[in-house]
Amino acid sequence: MKTANEYTFTNLKAGAGLDAALKAGRTGVISELREAGLRGRGGAGFPTATKWNLAAAASGEDKYVVCNADEGEPGTFKDREILTLRPDLVFEGMTVAAYACGASRGVLYLRGEYAFMRPALEAELEKRRSSGLLGADIKGVKGFDFDIRIMLGSGAYVCGEETALLESIEGRRGEPRNRPPFPVSSGLDGAPTVVNNVETLVLACAALANGAAWFKGMGTEKSPGPKLFSVSGDVKRPGVYEFPFGVTIKEVLKAAGGEGARAAIVGGASGYCAPAPEFGRRICYEDIPTGGSFLALGPERSIPAAAENLLEFFAEESCGQCVPCRLGCAALLKGLRSGAPLAELVALGESMQVSAKCGLGQSAPNVFLSMARHFRKEFDRRKN
Repeated sequence: MKTANEYTFTNLKAGAGLDAALKAGRTGVISELREAGLRGRGGAGFPTATKWNLAAAASGEDKYVVCNADEGEPGTFKDREILTLRPDLVFEGMTVAAYACGASRGVLYLRGEYAFMRPALEAELEKRRSSGLLGADIKGVKGFDFDIRIMLGSGAYVCGEETALLESIEGRRGEPRNRPPFPVSSGLDGAPTVVNNVETLVLACAALANGAAWFKGMGTEKSPGPKLFSVSGDVKRPGVYEFPFGVTIKEVLKAAGGEGARAAIVGGASGYCAPAPEFGRRICYEDIPTGGSFLALGPERSIPAAAENLLEFFAEESCGQCVPCRLGCAALLKGLRSGAPLAELVALGESMQVSAKCGLGQSAPNVFLSMARHFRKEFDRRKN
């Protein structure tokens, strides 16, 4: 794993986060994470302490912690690195979350393409059970019972959305649920459920082990802490990098050897395409948010061709449940290929943003719309 700062994922001592959690107590864990300002690293940025507190306050004896390890966003591979190099921290983070909200069951929802990881992950779980870190009375704390099972996904992009993921775990077709109710009150099997992604759970351990002040010493006021980036595309040194939130696009490109890029897609296929004049913008929730994908487009790349590639992906991956996404993705792709007026395609994309049922359909036009805004002349040169 290539990192700009090596302390967070490579130097975090195994068990430090759980020890700190048990010392702080259930309410103390949530208070510390609230003070740290940890927000979910999956892209939406929901405050972790708020999610855990809502699940803790929800009624019900059976509660779940679900780790979203689906990582289906194109250009994202950071969670794969964490699961390969530090699976202990992922399971530790799930255990800390279970302690904070009172959950007794956990599920690691693993991307189907990551099936090769399963034997090593199962071995890590067995190791933790034999060490008293999973099972009954964890670390000698009476009544702290929690165990984890692994479930493989089936390659559906929509299952990155938490309610579609829960549907999949329950054995149904992966489709987003109507909300409310939210998973923290009625999630897996109708029980209160915390759903966090891989990076968030590990950072919860780091924030508890090192303290809220340490965590807030990095990043920005509204986006504290470090962030992992999956950097790929037209760069000399692709890989996983760690920066504090607030890093500029220019700084990421320089670290990866992509200074000659004409544009960068931040946040994956559902993110934002920034042209070179905007490379001074910061990657954080106050400016350009991201779940971790960073794709550089070199000087020879065709922007319309890149847009077509992404729209083809969404047309294929739409679950088809709602009309705006099912028909909109296909119409955008067809219109782009046929040379339809750009204004009409932009209007369609903007309608999808406000009418689609879930985050997939709402964000599917994002990159295309930003490309159309910044590279209009290239789109206008298409053959009609």
